[in-house]
Amino acid sequence: MDLIDHSRNLTQQLTYELGRAIVQGKYKVDSSFPTEADLSAQFNISRSVTREAVKMLTAKGLICSRPRKGIRVQPPHLWNMFDSDVLNWTLAAKPSLQLLKEFTQLRVAIEPEAVALVCRTATDAQIEAIGNALVRMELAEQGEDDPLDADIQFHTRILEATNNRFFIQFCDFIQTALRISIVCTNQLKSVKAASAYDHRSVYEAIRRRDRNGARDAMRRLLDEAMELIAESMVEMPRAPVAILNSLPA
Repeated sequence: MDLIDHSRNLTQQLTYELGRAIVQGKYKVDSSFPTEADLSAQFNISRSVTREAVKMLTAKGLICSRPRKGIRVQPPHLWNMFDSDVLNWTLAAKPSLQLLKEFTQLRVAIEPEAVALVCRTATDAQIEAIGNALVRMELAEQGEDDPLDADIQFHTRILEATNNRFFIQFCDFIQTALRISIVCTNQLKSVKAASAYDHRSVYEAIRRRDRNGARDAMRRLLDEAMELIAESMVEMPRAPVAILNSLPA
C-alpha cells in the first residue's frame, strides 16, 4: 500500500493512517500491532519512517511497547485527548452525546474562570479583539459572515486574552472540539448559529472588567448547552451520531 498524500511527509502520513485506524477500532485494544518491519513492507516505506511514526503514536498515547509482547494498542482512557489529531480522529470515528457531554464539562471547568481572569489581565486591544469576534457573530446572523468561525473566534480570543500560557494552550483543543460541538448543539436547538445576543452579555461584562458578571454570563452559556445535551441523551441518544456523520470530512 502506498502513501500518496502530498500535503504531509511520509512520517506524518503513516502516523495519520495508523492513528485513524486505531481510533476506528481496526486494531483491538491490547492486541498485537504490526512490527516496524511489517509496516515498512505494508506501506512500502523505510524502517526509519515507520520507527518515527511509531514514536509519534506512542507520544499520543495510542500504542505502547511492552517487553516480550511487542507493540500494543492502548485503551482509550490512555489516549491523549488534548492532542488535536487524536481528538479529530475520535470525533470522526466515535461521535456520541457522551463525548459531547465530557467536552462541555471541561469547558464549564475552564471558560468561566478564564473569562474572569480576562477581566483582570486583558489589554484594551485584546478586549477589542473579543468585541470584533462578537461583531462577526452578529454579521453571521445576517448571513454576512461564517457563524461557526465567528463563534470559535469569540471563545479563543477570550482564552488568548487571559495572557496565561496554560489557558492559551487550550486554544487548539477548543478550536478542534468546538468545530463539532457547536454544530451539534445548534442542530439540537434547531438553529443555524449561536446567539450573538447571549454572547454579548459575556463581552459587556468583560468590557466593564466585571469578573463576577463575566463568569456568570459564560456559565449561563455553558449551562444551557449542558442542559440541552442532558435532555437529548434521554430523548434521542443517537441524534448527534447522525449529525456528526453528516458533516463534511
